[in-house]
Amino acid sequence: MEPEPGANGTVVTEFILLGLVETPGLLPVVFVLFLFAYLVTVGGNLSILAAILVEPKLHTPMYFFLGNLSVLDIGCITVTVPSMLGRLLTHKRAIPYGACLTQLFFFHQLAGVDCFLLTAMAYDRFLAICRPLTYSTHMSLMVQRILVAVSWACAFTNALTHTVAISTLNFCGPNVINHFYCDLPQLFQLSCSSTQLNELLLFALGILMAGAPVILIVTSYIHVAAAVLRIRSVEGRKKAFSTCGSHLTVVGIFYGTGVFSYMRLGSVEASDKDKGIGILNTVISPMLNPLIYSLRNPDVQGALRRVLMGKRALA
Repeated sequence: MEPEPGANGTVVTEFILLGLVETPGLLPVVFVLFLFAYLVTVGGNLSILAAILVEPKLHTPMYFFLGNLSVLDIGCITVTVPSMLGRLLTHKRAIPYGACLTQLFFFHQLAGVDCFLLTAMAYDRFLAICRPLTYSTHMSLMVQRILVAVSWACAFTNALTHTVAISTLNFCGPNVINHFYCDLPQLFQLSCSSTQLNELLLFALGILMAGAPVILIVTSYIHVAAAVLRIRSVEGRKKAFSTCGSHLTVVGIFYGTGVFSYMRLGSVEASDKDKGIGILNTVISPMLNPLIYSLRNPDVQGALRRVLMGKRALA
């Protein structure tokens, strides 16, 4: 039941997620499309994970990070899509206040790790191409584990900070969210309290969580590009650029959608554009990642063929 706007003492205990479409005839189509996208994403990323585990050629730092990225992609889509499918099946659009904040926390936790992991992958490419002689020392298994652990710790701090900050806001009026999952910009619009500090916090942490990694990624690739251009053989250049092209495509999609989602807090009403960006962020990006990384990589393709055929590569 939606509380009356401005009713004294009324506290919102649940939110109503409008979802992607309100036309009843389109709901089955949306359900089938998103169920298909979810299964393809989970299947694709599990296949990449299996290929990395069974193929000795892929037991390298780059694929260690890629394996972690596949786990994150499965997590990101699992946080948003299954609950949306459940609401479509039951025709219930309400989500309890606690469940909404839990979804928000896990989404920001996983997306935050993604930010740092993509940076670690850029650093790995920088070391492999620009510092090949010291690569094995600077990117040892211990260093890889530390980079992943620090990524999780920083993302946890960011997600917890936002969740605690939004839990201090009062929600006493409208409780309808024009989206298919709970996120900060949409909740800011519904709060009865001032969200100025929360928006400032989102901007400041956004600079740390996204701005700093982008600067590090760009810096790494400027050095990589300079090193690759010094390679005389065309074949050598192609090989070096091919390992970077997939990563840069994923970085572009991830950060492009992120900027549109969180740097437009001036807009008062959520629109269909926000939903479209949300689909790109939570569904399309995790679904495309396995395809992007395997499309131009013969080692991954060979390993995937062996996984699908049930054969294990000889060490």
